[in-house]
Amino acid sequence: MAPPAPAPRRLQRTAGRRKPAGHYHHGDLRRALVDEAVKTIRTRGVDQLTLRAIGERLGVSRTALYRHFSDKQALLAAVSTEGFRTLRLALTAAWEEHGRGRPGFEAMAGAYVRFAVTHPAHYQVMFGRFVESAAASADLQREARAAFDVLVDALVAQQKAGIVRRDEPALQARFIWAAVHGIAMLAIDGQLGGDEHGEALNAYAIERLRRAIAATP
Repeated sequence: MAPPAPAPRRLQRTAGRRKPAGHYHHGDLRRALVDEAVKTIRTRGVDQLTLRAIGERLGVSRTALYRHFSDKQALLAAVSTEGFRTLRLALTAAWEEHGRGRPGFEAMAGAYVRFAVTHPAHYQVMFGRFVESAAASADLQREARAAFDVLVDALVAQQKAGIVRRDEPALQARFIWAAVHGIAMLAIDGQLGGDEHGEALNAYAIERLRRAIAATP
């Protein structure tokens, strides 16, 4: 008579402890850190951003964090760099896709405000003086300058075409930037009432700016 078959072994659970939802598992950790930083700034503000808290939410060690960012300033510099790069691409696309000249230039103003409203966390870090000069990397300085140069180059092109006044281009660009930047900040802060994206005010400002910088007959 054959001996009884051994009782089947219970299957062990292999899932183990699950990490809380939202924790980092694999892939591009640097990307995940920047994304989490942007989320934190948008919902809690820059003051509440710490590397330690981000690491805990993503479930990664301090050692892994410091491989990418030495401190909070380095992380903020990365957020700002990404913001300027995205803004530069948006401005360039508006200029090119609308045929350059006056239509392209006016489209740039709309693209600027839309960027600010769509990326308020980036915008806050880019222009809120949260990144100390010592932490401003070469990439950040290059992208910030390149974004501004899109505006300057568009003005120079229009000056050559006889569309706008031949004032000093950088000064002229700052004048225009000051107006559009103000609209963007008001929109982000919810100070425009029903015009929450600043579209009506931006259209009015564009009309006024066009008259202000138009080439004299």
